[in-house]
Amino acid sequence: MRKLLRPIIVILLFRIDWKKLFFIGAILTLFRVVFQITSLPYPLTEWILFPPLEISSSQNLHHVMNVRELSVRPDNQFSISQHAPLVISLNSTAGLSQRMQVPERKEQVSRQRKRRKHVGAVEKLISPPSPVRNVSNHMLRYIASLTPDEALAYAKREIENAPLVTDDQDLYTPLFRNVSVFKRSYELMELILKVYIYKEGKRPIFHQPYLRGIYSSEGWFMKLMEDNRQFVTRDPHKAHLFYLPYSARQLQRALYVPNSHNLKPLSVFLRNYVNKLAAKYPFWNRTHGSDHFLVACHDWGPYTLKDHEELSRNTIKALCNADISEGIFVAGKDVSLPETTIRNPRRPLRNLGGKRVSQRPILAFFAGNMHGPVRPKLLKYWRDKDESIRIYGPLPHRVSKVMSYPEHMKSSKYCLCPMGYEVNSPRIVEAIYYECVPVIIADNFALPFSEVLNWTAFSVVVSEKDIPRLKEILLSIPLRRYQAMQNNVKMLQKHFIWNSTPTRYDLFHMILHSIWFSRVNQLQES
Repeated sequence: MRKLLRPIIVILLFRIDWKKLFFIGAILTLFRVVFQITSLPYPLTEWILFPPLEISSSQNLHHVMNVRELSVRPDNQFSISQHAPLVISLNSTAGLSQRMQVPERKEQVSRQRKRRKHVGAVEKLISPPSPVRNVSNHMLRYIASLTPDEALAYAKREIENAPLVTDDQDLYTPLFRNVSVFKRSYELMELILKVYIYKEGKRPIFHQPYLRGIYSSEGWFMKLMEDNRQFVTRDPHKAHLFYLPYSARQLQRALYVPNSHNLKPLSVFLRNYVNKLAAKYPFWNRTHGSDHFLVACHDWGPYTLKDHEELSRNTIKALCNADISEGIFVAGKDVSLPETTIRNPRRPLRNLGGKRVSQRPILAFFAGNMHGPVRPKLLKYWRDKDESIRIYGPLPHRVSKVMSYPEHMKSSKYCLCPMGYEVNSPRIVEAIYYECVPVIIADNFALPFSEVLNWTAFSVVVSEKDIPRLKEILLSIPLRRYQAMQNNVKMLQKHFIWNSTPTRYDLFHMILHSIWFSRVNQLQES
């Protein structure tokens, strides 16, 4: 061993040029230092002034942060002032950590870009992922920790103790029965609600919305619900509501035999569909369908549910044909769906707006087909009887070429909305669009959103037996009262409008809120 070591030592001491070796080592070390500095995610000066700190477990972030200048941006996310250092105390032992760094003063363009990226990462950590306003991370984590039933029970308590709202820039108080309750319930819907949409079913009956005509409400809701990312969940175990995504209009078009007057094939089809879901998933049998809902605007919607007892009795039904006299629609549980006529799906808001009160010389107007028991009675008493009350069957060509149907509504103080074969009428929403006070003549009709809206503030309800007294009833309303109602109709429009991209408090959200509100109330009763 010693014989081997001696020549090695001799070579190391006398044969190697140590000056050259040290010089090469110094160059390699310098290159390594320069490479590491250029690869840092932040300038070296910032690292010296504000060394990065590790935070373990972002769940404890709101307990450990003390930010000198913290503000809220218009999009409801927190932003950290560019000149405020971030002070963080470490009190968690979790393994997962992230580096946080607050940028220094602006000095160079490159440094500003790096600072923006870094502040964006901080905002992503401390900002809620949803568009919910003014909600702390602590509250979001608390809601996420609840089971669906616990979350609904929490929402029920919050709604019952809703804070008083006296003035809100987004909500016009006179329209509502209790604006404080509605606002709190709506906010909790945005914060909590998750809907699971069943994937079963083939087109056209399922997942193919029909967007034209007087039954288009169900199609528009289906389209916007299935495209939604805020309320829809892919995990049924997190869902508070389950949507049965079929179209009553498409069901009628696909299965009904013309002139047969036989709805049995339609009801059997739906019965088999629900039984299939109950056999495949545990969710229907768990609640007997009480946390499931459907949306059907066709007149036959209620009658197609009769062959499945739980579907008819327990499910939350959003129906245009909201007739409380037939025993299918249950007031307080089911939802009255507004009936909207959409002629062009690309322009659903065509002709929106109306004239001033002084430019409405017609007292009351109606034109339409003579079906059902009420319209012939209206025609009998008022057709050609009074110039201020214009009642027609289908609008005659000689009249329409002088003044169109929309122009008649825009030129009338009151627009008559009598029931036809069924209680609802698209004229109610048309009147709202044209800023004409609706006069509703349908004795057993549950008015849309009546759980939150005060219909006496913007409409007149006339019983069928009082049709002969129609002019007397309308003239008895003082001018100041009428002007207030007509103004309220204008303010109401936003709640009855379909938007291709839904906005807060529009028709899509109002329907969804009514379904949510019904579900919360069911929990309260149980």
